Amino acid sequence: MATEVKIPDIGDYKDVPIIEVHVKEGDPVNADDPLVSLESDKATMEVPAPSAGIVEKLLIKLGDKVSEGHPIVLLKDGDAAVPEPPSFIEQQEPTPPSPAPSPPAPASAKSNGPGAQADFGNVHASPGVRRLARELELDLTTMRGTGEKGRITKDDVKAALSSPTTPVSAPAPAGGMGIPEIPAVDFSKFGPIETRPLPRIKKISGPHLHRAWLNVPLVTHQDEADITDTDIYRKELDAAAKDKGYRVTLLAFLMKASVSALKQFPEFNASLSPEKDALILKQYYHIGVAVDTPEGLVVPVIRDVDRKGIGDISQELGAVSKKARDGKLGAAEMQGGSFTISSLGGIGGTAFTPLVNAPEVAILGVVRSRMAPVWNDETFQPRLMLPLSVSYDHRVIDGALAARFTRHLAHVLEDVRRLVL
Repeated sequence: MATEVKIPDIGDYKDVPIIEVHVKEGDPVNADDPLVSLESDKATMEVPAPSAGIVEKLLIKLGDKVSEGHPIVLLKDGDAAVPEPPSFIEQQEPTPPSPAPSPPAPASAKSNGPGAQADFGNVHASPGVRRLARELELDLTTMRGTGEKGRITKDDVKAALSSPTTPVSAPAPAGGMGIPEIPAVDFSKFGPIETRPLPRIKKISGPHLHRAWLNVPLVTHQDEADITDTDIYRKELDAAAKDKGYRVTLLAFLMKASVSALKQFPEFNASLSPEKDALILKQYYHIGVAVDTPEGLVVPVIRDVDRKGIGDISQELGAVSKKARDGKLGAAEMQGGSFTISSLGGIGGTAFTPLVNAPEVAILGVVRSRMAPVWNDETFQPRLMLPLSVSYDHRVIDGALAARFTRHLAHVLEDVRRLVL
């Protein structure tokens, strides 16, 4: 009896090319062994075996383009329970392996010291190849790939292990844009150290953030909103919501106010075209919300915020935040955002510079509100003030437009009745 193994949920990606086939017909595989590797324009993904078995038939070949649901292999003994396919994030970088035993003599001769334990995040190789190189203590940055577009394959790694004459190339600059990498330092010379692997989410988001920092000319505009009256109303809604099992936070009001500002200033709800000569204005309002999890920040997207009320948004925020903290967000739940909010209000701070979540062109950052004396033309009154930090892509938005956007945002937050205008 055989089970047809299919491409799992890989988000919105379609027609993704198969760049490596890790098995052949008749091969035994264990659960989670990689079957094929895919490469989109943003990430490399491995499709694992759902259970142990024998590969009865390959239904694809190298170079085929596949989408979610496309069959790839027939796996014998497929009557075992098939677990839920891994999420998109889990596919991009597998869990780092436990320390491997000392390799045989030829491998140790190939060891390249501290660099052998690197993540190789900028090397053109699949996660399985990077994992194999770490296990064998080989430095991928010194290898020349023989695969398509210079990709380093498992055969290249095996060749480097067995042949001292394998051609190598000079390491490419890892900093991006031709920027030299920061030199490696042996910190153990100065005192005790501990090496702790980065969580998977940070490994994946790090290159994206670095790319955004290098490519987006970022400016941050800061303002503040008097939310005294809005917070009184929020507390009333929150008290009623507690009886229904959810909470109403300021974030729901920030999302609705952001939609109002995005409609008034559509350049903020846009992206640059790939040629950088046009602006793609989005007619939808999907707001990404940065959520703090034990593994790092993730950004689930709340869709069609313009069509939802404060109560609906609050309930959806509660549900998606729990899924994020439990590590159960799917790829589709983190795609399609047109504007992002990063809130540190529950922690503190006075201001910060959030990074634009490219290809978006702007992001709102908020910190904890504070009581401050505000002059009302006659006397100082204690008012609850909320700091606002709007970072933007200066290729699309100039300072005057950013100031008007942020002031409109503050104007709406200061009186929630303006949300219905």
